[in-house]
Amino acid sequence: MPVYGSRGAAALLTTATLVASAALSSGPAFAAPAAVTVPAAAQTGTVPIVAPSGTVPIVVRAGTAAASAAAKTAVRQAGGTVGRNLDLITGFAATAPGASLAALRALPGVEVTIDAPVRMKSDNFINQTGSTLLTRVIATVGANTTDKANPDVTDTTTGVSLTGAGVGVALIDSGVAPVQGLTEPGKVVFGPDLSFESQATNLRDLDTYGHGTHMAGIIAGQDPASVTGTAHFNGIAPAATIVSVKVASADGASDVSQVIAGIDWVVAHRADKGLNIRVLNLSFGTESTQAEILDPLSFAVEQAWNAGIVVVVAAGNDGLTAHNLTMPAANPDIIAVGGADTMNTDARADDQVATFTNRGNASRHVDVIAAGQSVVSLRSPGSYIDRTFPTARLSTTVDPTQRFFRGSGTSQAAAVVSGSVALLLQQRPGLTPDQVKRLLMSTATPIIGGDPYAAGNGQINVAAAAKAKTPDGNKQLNLIATGLGSLEQSRGGSHVYDSSTGAVLTGEKDIFGKTWNAAIWSLNARLQKSWSGGTWNGSAWTGTTWGGTVSSDQAWAGVVWTGRSWAGSSWAGRSWSDAVWTGRSWSAATWAGRSWSGATWAAAGWTGPSWQ
Repeated sequence: MPVYGSRGAAALLTTATLVASAALSSGPAFAAPAAVTVPAAAQTGTVPIVAPSGTVPIVVRAGTAAASAAAKTAVRQAGGTVGRNLDLITGFAATAPGASLAALRALPGVEVTIDAPVRMKSDNFINQTGSTLLTRVIATVGANTTDKANPDVTDTTTGVSLTGAGVGVALIDSGVAPVQGLTEPGKVVFGPDLSFESQATNLRDLDTYGHGTHMAGIIAGQDPASVTGTAHFNGIAPAATIVSVKVASADGASDVSQVIAGIDWVVAHRADKGLNIRVLNLSFGTESTQAEILDPLSFAVEQAWNAGIVVVVAAGNDGLTAHNLTMPAANPDIIAVGGADTMNTDARADDQVATFTNRGNASRHVDVIAAGQSVVSLRSPGSYIDRTFPTARLSTTVDPTQRFFRGSGTSQAAAVVSGSVALLLQQRPGLTPDQVKRLLMSTATPIIGGDPYAAGNGQINVAAAAKAKTPDGNKQLNLIATGLGSLEQSRGGSHVYDSSTGAVLTGEKDIFGKTWNAAIWSLNARLQKSWSGGTWNGSAWTGTTWGGTVSSDQAWAGVVWTGRSWAGSSWAGRSWSDAVWTGRSWSAATWAGRSWSGATWAAAGWTGPSWQ
């Protein structure tokens, strides 16, 4: 759920970032750091040959409560500082003089690991010089932010760098544009286009709104190896696969029925050849007027969770006065993500909850937060957002090719978490969604003085999560959703309408005007039978065939809708013009009358200080 153009600083995502920050600078650009490998001693906890100089961050594991207490006393006596408890590993975080590590490791029942800084696989930055903002990629998840050479996130058992390889991340959004960073073979696989643009062959699967491309870049963007220098870009999990299910058109217009159909499709096809969908990103939310136990959107994400898919959802951008999370983040099973404001510094200690994040309440609030303020990712040229907010682009001095775009919101934060989850699932493919959630929550860095609801358990720390032992596989003890509620109430007062006829989609019916029978749908969804070939809720939404192997041009077969829309008209005749990009064209004006995007994919605030 983005807010574009809301702040003058930017956090540039390449593979180096799990939580990105920006810093003001009028001096020269930072040089790209050299890649550093974590020494085996630092990974395993054995005594290094040379003790680190100065004070270093450490993780202490203790077999018993007495051993833990003794280790804490030893840390303090050595002049160090004891941090938060890490219950999952029966230990705690701390800082201690490097010269004291040998003595600490000699304590009975105590293991000490250097909490090494982390980054993904990249060593290049986009720099702004002169009087403008200097954007630098840093890895603040478990990172020593004073160290400019941060080692890769690595599986300490195998020594393999974690890149999300082999993990499919489903992105139900506005499509993905074929821009550099998302065109490597196998990077993006197109599921069905369920949007109103699906009937235009020149628009099918494309991101005419601009939101989906931004999210895809954050999650798994990957420049070709041949791209070097300051233009190199990679996302959180650069080797993961994006499975794009388009539901929103050029102004963000979509209906809840389209999103639910997309979720059901992901569940039904999660194990298709070459997909391995283990993560579902929903940077989306509605102001549902019913409880999550009844809401059909809440039920849909719960079924995905039960099917072994980690569902990551934006908490909402209504601010700290909002005492509810948007739907489906309100479902207590899934991972609800709030935004972190890095305060334009590389240090984690001063990070705060972003003011746009929904606060929630005692019964349901944010689980974790991640960088969501001024995040730089890939731009969809000519899209609605791109044309409406051109100042969100990086300056031509910094980015001569104009590839990058900045945005803020819990949408971006959710994408950061989705990419991070892909890293953990590469490391431990057997993790259940509940185990992933426990890992992220138990190892998150608390926000000092932060609102206990809006901050949740704190800012994700994938370095700590990767080191923590696998938690128990017990399921969360929450009320089970029924899905027997109202489709209309799930819309929360936001509706799509046909600008040519003025017909508004309301009531218990989907975009084809088919009656919504909650009891029948919820039973089929629970049995994973809601999709039959290309048919959902009694209407043909898409084709029935799927390509063989994963490739950059693989897509679910398109089909001309056999039914009429709720308005009694066909969407196939829509024309698009005005903005031409790589041979494809569209015009936001055609769909400008829609009202739905203002409360869902987008946030209330699209204006603010100029980026430049």
